[in-house]
Amino acid sequence: MRSPEPRPLAWRRPALGGEPAAAAGPLASGGAGRPAREPDAGAPGGGWPAAPPAPWPGGALVSGGVPAGVLTVSELTARIRLRLESDARLRQVWVRGEVNSCKRHSSGHLYFTLQDEGATLRCVMFRSAARHLGFTPEDGMEVLALGRVGVYEPAGTYQLYVETLEPAGLGALYLALEQRRQRLAREGLFDPGRKRPLPAWPRCIGVITSADGAALRDILKVALRRNPRLQVVVAPVPVQGEGAAQAIAEAIRRFNRWGRADVLIVGRGGGAREDLWAFNEEEVVRAVAASRIPVISAVGHEVDVTLCDLAADVRAPTPSAAAELAAPELAPIERRLAELSGRLEGGVRRRLERARRRLEELAGRPGLRHPAQQVAAWRQRLERLRQDLARAAGWRVAGGRQRLGSAAGRLEALSPLSVLRRGYSITRTPDGRVVTWAGQVRPGDRVEVLLARGRLDARVLASWPGEGTRSSGRGGVEEER
Repeated sequence: MRSPEPRPLAWRRPALGGEPAAAAGPLASGGAGRPAREPDAGAPGGGWPAAPPAPWPGGALVSGGVPAGVLTVSELTARIRLRLESDARLRQVWVRGEVNSCKRHSSGHLYFTLQDEGATLRCVMFRSAARHLGFTPEDGMEVLALGRVGVYEPAGTYQLYVETLEPAGLGALYLALEQRRQRLAREGLFDPGRKRPLPAWPRCIGVITSADGAALRDILKVALRRNPRLQVVVAPVPVQGEGAAQAIAEAIRRFNRWGRADVLIVGRGGGAREDLWAFNEEEVVRAVAASRIPVISAVGHEVDVTLCDLAADVRAPTPSAAAELAAPELAPIERRLAELSGRLEGGVRRRLERARRRLEELAGRPGLRHPAQQVAAWRQRLERLRQDLARAAGWRVAGGRQRLGSAAGRLEALSPLSVLRRGYSITRTPDGRVVTWAGQVRPGDRVEVLLARGRLDARVLASWPGEGTRSSGRGGVEEER
């Protein structure tokens, strides 16, 4: 069973290659030569021993042949632990070595050893610290580990409780960078589909860079030369060294909370690759990707490509180029506006001149010189037209009535009722067919006879299908009463 996870310690990173500096504040001595933190629960008695066991009195024997001052294994281990953990230089120490036997437990803790050509050191990195690692330690990778030396009493071994782990050497550093790039790419932070276009006419540009660097001077010079009316707001931040990544990321978040900048320029001037490392830190990359404001990354020179460049909406090869991308040149637009304004003014003047000449032409006409006479003439003409319209309408109505009467007379003459009134009749069979010749009926059939007034139901007594009429004493139609 391993020792419980210690509480995280605040620390100040000492300069590499020198003697590790003792932590300030709560990491200083807590009195009686002990560190000012709670001891691990694995210590005997649940806390620090009140005093070391009594020394062995020169090998003197007590009854039973047992030397005086003999320690148990637990007591000896506790004494060794006390000695190690009371040494301020071992409470926070940087160790450089090669990773070996690296394993991540299901609990999230990381177990590995650091070794060089002469020794091996067991290390443990608890979950609370391991989850903040920006790379995956691999066997053979050279690293720098910051932690405290402690004793794992169940095994009687000492080990380093690692709080911070960083790649050491360019090879390990770039391996960690490639691991980070692949992991962030899998999350979609570099996808082209999430990149946004820059605003065509920004009113305010936010600049995140060093206040003392040449990059800021170049950005201001180019942006204000191209557009003197542009507002440029600068958030000065350190661009390398400890705390630079946190400051850059926080500046991006502050601009987003402020909400008045239309585009952000994040960058710095050229330098060694190690100097640009803050722009490879995961916190900066995530802040760039999460920004609601379009971001232009301008880090170093064109050959320098950082993870910040990959996450930004637009990458500029230099800070000056970033200013050119962010600030559209105003002079050509002003010249174009002046040209359009002149054309518009000329067009308006020409139209006004044509309207003036037309007005003068109309003013010279007689009707406009004597408007009362013109109105009287139009009034007389209107009266004549009214009379002509009334006469034409009367003629049209009279002609229509005459034509209607003539048509009604012709219709009356052709009406079957007129024929019936002259003494003719219409004979129909019971199924409604009109009888037009005698062959359609036979003697004894019933027929209907339509007269001008009323109808008759009759029976056929005889029929002569031939043409013309024949007389017979009993021929004809018998009327049914």
